[in-house]
Amino acid sequence: MKKLIIFITILTATINAFAQEEPKVKFSGYLEAYYGYDFNQPADHNRPAFIYSHNRANEVNLNLGFIKAAYDSGSIRANLAVMAGTYANANLSAEPGVLKNIFEANAGVKLSKSANLWIDAGIFSSHIGFESAISKDCWVLTRNISSENTPYYESGAKITYGTTDGKLTATLLYLNGWQRITRQNGNDKPAGGLQLTWKPTSKITVNYSNYLGTEGADSVRVNRFYHNIYGVFQLTDKFGLTLGLDYGTQQKVKGSTARNEIISPVAIAQYKFAEKWAVAGRFEYYEDNNGIFISTGTPNGFKTKGYSLNIDYSPIQNAVIRLEGKTYDSKDKIFTRENNLVNANTTVTASIAVAF
Repeated sequence: MKKLIIFITILTATINAFAQEEPKVKFSGYLEAYYGYDFNQPADHNRPAFIYSHNRANEVNLNLGFIKAAYDSGSIRANLAVMAGTYANANLSAEPGVLKNIFEANAGVKLSKSANLWIDAGIFSSHIGFESAISKDCWVLTRNISSENTPYYESGAKITYGTTDGKLTATLLYLNGWQRITRQNGNDKPAGGLQLTWKPTSKITVNYSNYLGTEGADSVRVNRFYHNIYGVFQLTDKFGLTLGLDYGTQQKVKGSTARNEIISPVAIAQYKFAEKWAVAGRFEYYEDNNGIFISTGTPNGFKTKGYSLNIDYSPIQNAVIRLEGKTYDSKDKIFTRENNLVNANTTVTASIAVAF
């Protein structure tokens, strides 16, 4: 942790030294503590293996906490955030050394004086999905299955263009791989992606993102092509609806035209029934017959429905207290309860999240 603090200090000093105008460094932070009760009562206190956020059961813990420094001169920008929590332990376990504690670390340069055109490089949040690691910004306390099993973060470089009216943003990405900071050993082929975001009004957002890359060492690597589409519709000041669909394919073996598939539709409705109160419900379905992301070893693979309902109380604008109930219902018996395989898994989760 001392090395991380020194790193932040050096970065801030360097930015200040080279800026040709008054420094514009902003510091912020986020912290979310949670308690999740799993009615299947896992002995190791771990939620099912396909869950990476809020993944500890029957204990109070820190899901995510980070401190961030952000610099923006108008033509140069940089972000650095270091983190801790069970989210970091689960999602960055494969990364070496202090990289396990990096939430965000990137720098960018504006390529045009007149157009909103940027190139950024480093580690940044994923371009796939509408639910991020920052639970406070999501309508539902915990993440849906497709968000859990697509990248939360990625590393590489990206070029972003936005129209002057802010209605259309396009991003082209060069990546080190599927949720990777460091490249997979033995794999020398880079990955890429595209994101298109359209906001025709302040109350409608429509997004398409994709990813094209390979998995495995070069001698056996298989192609992966993933698509994510979603729309966020604030139908009234109190009621909003989010609809999403994920579809992905992956070669069965290198050189083959045969492919395995996953599909996952998601729907979320949120209603703000009072100034500081909101309720939200989510339905999701995730089908991964051949274990591209979630392997079960059962006849039908992973075919699971999810239902969740949560209530939020925001005493102040930058804080939220949440309570969520969630149930998974699987076609096969993929969950464990009292050493027996069962089809269902139910949890109740509470959290307190504060941004500062």
